[in-house]
Amino acid sequence: RGKRPIDRSKKLVSDSALPHLTPCSMLALRAAHRAAHRASVRALSTLVLAEHGNGAINDATLSAITAASKLGGATHVLVVGKDTASAASAAAAVEGVSAVFTMVGEEKPVSEALTSAVLAAHKAGVYTHLVAPSTAVGKSVMPRVAALLDVCALSDVIAIDSDDTFQRPIYAGNAISTVKALDAIKVLTIRPTSFEKPGIAASPAPISSLDMPAADADAPSWFISEELSKSERPELASAGTVVSGGRGLKSADNFKLLDKLADRLGAAIGASRAAVDAGYCPNDMQVGQTGKVVAPDLYVAVGISGAIQHLSGMKDSKTIVAINTDPDAPIFQVADYGIVGDLFTVVPELDAKLEAARK
Repeated sequence: RGKRPIDRSKKLVSDSALPHLTPCSMLALRAAHRAAHRASVRALSTLVLAEHGNGAINDATLSAITAASKLGGATHVLVVGKDTASAASAAAAVEGVSAVFTMVGEEKPVSEALTSAVLAAHKAGVYTHLVAPSTAVGKSVMPRVAALLDVCALSDVIAIDSDDTFQRPIYAGNAISTVKALDAIKVLTIRPTSFEKPGIAASPAPISSLDMPAADADAPSWFISEELSKSERPELASAGTVVSGGRGLKSADNFKLLDKLADRLGAAIGASRAAVDAGYCPNDMQVGQTGKVVAPDLYVAVGISGAIQHLSGMKDSKTIVAINTDPDAPIFQVADYGIVGDLFTVVPELDAKLEAARK
């Protein structure tokens, strides 16, 4: 009441007062505005949680460092554990690493302890990105970190388009989702097979120590013991050649048929979920959506039909060889080479051919 009606026929600003902007110049202006906004808030920086053992950084962490370097800004690595000196030195020698921080704690810190360590390091450094490889450890720690920071967690990132836009697989890898993260802090897990390992730095990065947060007396979990299977074969997740068996092997005794072939090829041995569920082999051999994701130079699938859950864990392999009695098995749709036949005949013949070729 008491206000004059607005005459919408009149323009508040004349057309001559507005600059003429082409679509390209408008996009450039928006990009410059976003860049200026990011710079005015804070510089980009990334903290990578390292997994290590026997004084070395594991391959999954190295791939995560490569991904972190694509985000722009400084890349720092956090090494947590009882004996961190050797692992920290190894991390400092990695190309793209700007600084390494160590926290001395338990020999095998549990997820709650690692979560506290990441949050303490973030409080000290105020990072824009917190990164870990998509391993059992990374998948356990980073969602906790994201929840405590009240931000979203992006898992299994396979490509980085920009510092806030990422690609990740959905529907068991049958579609790729491009996600733009609006949170000020981005919490990511990186699929190791999607990024190459970095080289050696010209000069090592500086190493500093941070205080490990005090352990929670009422912690819901704690480390008791660890039993590792010992094998002379390569580690499944990082092997250059993998021989996997499926339900077609029919029994645990028959599954051992793969041993000789794997030894001949210098390969790791994997399995489908059906083979693991049937008790043919331990579950640490499982390849697939709920197992390990591999991308070796050569993947040999023996008696595996190719369920979508299994394909999502191995279809990025450079060369895939499939052996199956069913010519319509889905595994042949992704295979570079296929052999339709009885595996109990084909595998011994293939082994004999390899032995003859070596001689």
